[in-house]
Amino acid sequence: MERTKKTNFKSWIAAFRLKTLPLALSNTIMGSALAANVGGFRWSVLGLAALTTILLQILSNMANDYGDFVNGKDTAERIGPKRMVQSGKILPKTMLRGIIIISALTVVSGLLLIFIGTTGIDRSNILIFGALGIAAIAAAIKYTVGKNPYGYRGLGDIFVFVFFGLVGVIGTYFLHTQSFIWSLLLPASAMGLLSTGVLNMNNLRDYEADKNAGKNTIVVAMGPRKAKIYHLFLVIGAMLLTIVYTVINYNSAWQWLFLISFPVLFLNLKTVFTYKNSIELYPELGKLALGTLLFALSFGVGLII
Repeated sequence: MERTKKTNFKSWIAAFRLKTLPLALSNTIMGSALAANVGGFRWSVLGLAALTTILLQILSNMANDYGDFVNGKDTAERIGPKRMVQSGKILPKTMLRGIIIISALTVVSGLLLIFIGTTGIDRSNILIFGALGIAAIAAAIKYTVGKNPYGYRGLGDIFVFVFFGLVGVIGTYFLHTQSFIWSLLLPASAMGLLSTGVLNMNNLRDYEADKNAGKNTIVVAMGPRKAKIYHLFLVIGAMLLTIVYTVINYNSAWQWLFLISFPVLFLNLKTVFTYKNSIELYPELGKLALGTLLFALSFGVGLII
């Protein structure tokens, strides 16, 4: 395939995959809303947490684009958005340079976030959050890049649950408030389950292509039928965890505002259990990502008002 020498702006925007960013912001919104509920909200933390999370998501998208091409996992069977390296829009070495630049920006943003979020408390927290930050960047890159990417071994779901759920929500809350309470595990886990659900939708859509390319996602390992049951567990589990948290911490009827997002989630489940062709799942990824954002926003507003 002939490779282009110049990379235009539209190609980079496509590589960033902007449609995934609302999902990335959801954990920051939820963590910040939980902090605001206890009077610990800070705009500086929200801004830097949002920026760092967006950069991590972009980094993950670019590394996925590059890694799948280098490892020969991008094929003509793939249904999802066009990959920039595989299509020749961006040269592999150019994408690699882009990954390095975004990684550096993520480090800078993350360090500023940690510095501001840990001001006035034991600076050993800098080491803890620094380690988490390095782990997040490494996980974003190693998903499909390297000799033994964990995304090809069915471990991507764990990464998404931990970093886009537990670390994203609880870490943001701590950097706002400099405190932690165990009940945060409930909404953080709910966010992790929904974020994992978006990945599962992606893997359901690409089941045939991934199976033929030797990309062993959880869906490939268990098969589409069991993956649908797994998806039901992820979405319903998120709903139940949030309901339990609200019951335990109930103060106002407004806290049930997050229920307005449930019809979107139920419609997603309906599609997962009734689709006939994998291509039908392509628009569902964006719908579930926006549904997750609506879930986080309505949950947060319900806590604050």
